[in-house]
Amino acid sequence: MTLPRITQPVTLQGQHVRLEPLAVHHAPALTEAVRDGELWKLWYTAIPAPEAMAAEIARRLALLATGSMLPWAVMDASGRAVGMTTYMNIDASHQRVEIGSTWYARSAQRTPLNTEAKRLLLGHAFETLGCIAVEFRTHRFNQQSRRAIERLGAQLDGVLRCHQRASNGTLRDTAVYSITADEWPTVRAHLDFQLARPA
Repeated sequence: MTLPRITQPVTLQGQHVRLEPLAVHHAPALTEAVRDGELWKLWYTAIPAPEAMAAEIARRLALLATGSMLPWAVMDASGRAVGMTTYMNIDASHQRVEIGSTWYARSAQRTPLNTEAKRLLLGHAFETLGCIAVEFRTHRFNQQSRRAIERLGAQLDGVLRCHQRASNGTLRDTAVYSITADEWPTVRAHLDFQLARPA
């Protein structure tokens, strides 16, 4: 069986969220979304400032062109752009991806949108692309992100100490999590249960 290329753009549709291939026309709406919570001011993550949104979209699309990233615009149930997410650090030969470079407007955080977005991304990775593992990485101090990753059912693989230098000059310790293909059926059942619960 021939599997689709990992970087083949695709729209993923759910009840609470639609992930559509990132495009230049998303820039104005994403510029507004990032202002919701002034997300670019968070020191422990890299989220584009409003004036840098067009450049960030161009950067992600350039990485798509090289086959190293598959970026999406995250749309809420009303069709409003509320964030961005990607497959990144793509290892096509070993069928591994990282779900990362994700951010959501403050009003979209702690809603079913994130759970369903991850359910769609994981389902596509394991069930369509045949991935053997999906990884998540975040700053060791980004407790909100770490708890969200753990709620998905991902396991902590370890912490890469002094892994990267942040834009403010500090050194980032990166917490690395993953879900493997053999864990996916249980994680999928868990996510489906979470999404079926009354709000």
